[in-house]
Amino acid sequence: QVQFVESGGGLVQPGGSLRLSCLAPRFNLDYYSIAWFRQLPGKERERVSCIKISDGSTHHGNSVKGRFTISRDMTKNTVYLQMNRLELEDTAIYYCAATFHGCQSDTSRYNYWGQGTQVTVSS
Repeated sequence: QVQFVESGGGLVQPGGSLRLSCLAPRFNLDYYSIAWFRQLPGKERERVSCIKISDGSTHHGNSVKGRFTISRDMTKNTVYLQMNRLELEDTAIYYCAATFHGCQSDTSRYNYWGQGTQVTVSS
């Protein structure tokens, strides 16, 4: 059962931008924290950014701070990840996930996951 619908991934050159969307078609996001994770083959999922829906507070990983921005539009029950100044190292599958437990890095604390969207940064 699909919990999230992710979109916006694709192929972009270094220095370019993409905006990822995470729509929750089946439940209200109001009481959750929503995070974007990314994963490379054979590696663990890394939390990139997170937003607490109730107050809009955000967290960004050191590798993306100043380049990525996470935001929410509750009229659309959607969370976005604006990714600017993309680098080759940003290439990965990006997943959104929801937790009741507040923004954290432990993937086991996230209750719902999307199917992932591929982001490829290449010249």
